[in-house]
Amino acid sequence: MVRRIPKQLVRKGMYIETVECPTAEFSGRRFLVQSDETVRAILATSAAYAVVNIKKSTIDIDAALGTVPAVRIASMAEERKRATETVARAAVQLRESFGAVREGTLELERLGSVADDLSDRIDASPDVFLKVTRLKTKDEGTYVHSLAVSALMMQLARTLHYDESTVHELGVAGLLHDVGKLGIPNTILNKTGALDPEEKRLIRSHPEVGYQQLKDLGNVSDLALDICLHHHEMLDGSGYPEGLKAAQLAPEIRLATVCDVFEALTSARAYKKAWKTRDAVTWMFDRGHMFDKKLVIRLGSIFT
Repeated sequence: MVRRIPKQLVRKGMYIETVECPTAEFSGRRFLVQSDETVRAILATSAAYAVVNIKKSTIDIDAALGTVPAVRIASMAEERKRATETVARAAVQLRESFGAVREGTLELERLGSVADDLSDRIDASPDVFLKVTRLKTKDEGTYVHSLAVSALMMQLARTLHYDESTVHELGVAGLLHDVGKLGIPNTILNKTGALDPEEKRLIRSHPEVGYQQLKDLGNVSDLALDICLHHHEMLDGSGYPEGLKAAQLAPEIRLATVCDVFEALTSARAYKKAWKTRDAVTWMFDRGHMFDKKLVIRLGSIFT
C-alpha cells in the first residue's frame, strides 16, 4: 500500500517509492530514508509530494503523520488529474517514438523516462491510472493501450520481486510490444464487424512485423524483442505467430501476455464494451490452458 504525502512530512524510516520531481533534481527511487541528509535533499527539490510505501517503511506511518484527517493528502481528483496529464504526455512521446522506428531510429532513454513516469502513477493509484487510460480515443488506441500494458507489466513484475533493472526493461518492452501495428490502417484496427481473411492476416502479422522493425534498429534488448514477437502466444499452443507451448514461453512473455489481454478485455473497443476488472480476471483464470493462473491472480490482486 502506498500513500502520497507532502514532502515536508518525509521522515527517516519511510520507504520512498518516488519523489515527484524531475529525476535530474533527485534520482532516488524506491529506497529507505536513513539519514537527515536525505530528508534535506528531498526538501530541496521542486516536488510537492512524495509517494511512501507503508509496508516497506520501518516506522508507523500513521503515527509519524499524526491523525490521518489532519494530513494534507492529495485528493483522488488531484491524482486523476496527474494521471491524465502523464498519460496524455506519454501518448504523444510514444507516438513520436513509433514514428522514429519507422524512420529507423529509436531513443531508448526517452522511452525509459516514459516508463518511469507511468510507473509512478500506477504505483500511486492503480485504479485511478487504469480508469484514466480508458478515456482514449480511437486514434490513440494503440498508443494508450501500450502505455497501460507497460505500466501493468511493471506493477505485476514488482509483486513478483523482479529486480528494478528488469522491471524497467519490461516497462520499455511493454511500450514497444505493439509497434508492428503502426502500418495497419485504423479502419481495420477499429472495425466493428468481423474481419475478412486478409484483414485478419494483416492483424496477426503485427508481432513479426514489429519484431523485425525493432531487430533492425540494433539497440533493442532481446527481452523486448521476444515480448514483441511472442505476446500473443498461449500456453496450449493456440496463439500466434509460432504456436509455441508453455515449456517454450519464458515467464516474462507469460507476464506480458496476461497484461496485454487483461488491458484489452477491460478497455472499450469499437467492437465491444469494457469488461469489469473482476470479470476479466475470472475469465482469464478459467482459461488456465491459455494463461498462467498464478500471474492472473497476482495481477488481479493489484486492484483489490
